[in-house]
Amino acid sequence: MQRLFSPWRSKYIESLSQSGEAKGKCILCAVVQEQNDDEHLIVTRGTHCYVIMNLFPYNSGHLLVVPYRHTASLADLTDEESREVMSLLKRMTVALGSVSGPDGFNIGSNIGRAAGAGIDQHIHFHIVPRWSGDTNFMPVLADTRVVSEDIRETLKKLRKALTPSA
Repeated sequence: MQRLFSPWRSKYIESLSQSGEAKGKCILCAVVQEQNDDEHLIVTRGTHCYVIMNLFPYNSGHLLVVPYRHTASLADLTDEESREVMSLLKRMTVALGSVSGPDGFNIGSNIGRAAGAGIDQHIHFHIVPRWSGDTNFMPVLADTRVVSEDIRETLKKLRKALTPSA
């Protein structure tokens, strides 16, 4: 059995315990309700879901697709929410492909704390762009993640890629 050592996850989970989740508030509900998309790095909003930059990215361009409705269960998503999740996953992989040219993507959801969810009370879906050779020694030896582009630059590029040409 291989083991994946991910020391950065503990910092992420600690930050959540100091955020709204520790105070009984869902951080994914709170940021979208504030209507300050630039501050909270919300890329785009749909009818049932929104897309936000991950504040603790595994790679440049790491996004979350999040239903507006607060639920922890995949089974509780309506058909409309499920369709929009899939539509936004597709739309964002196309946008990420055009702005950063990854060699592939990891797409998925960690449902429940035992499955690795840092925010386990509000289901969300990850899109992680991947490049050949993007894993290296930095996380293991230096407890450091190398993210090659400022998150706000990626946000600007993605919003531009989502804007229909006139």
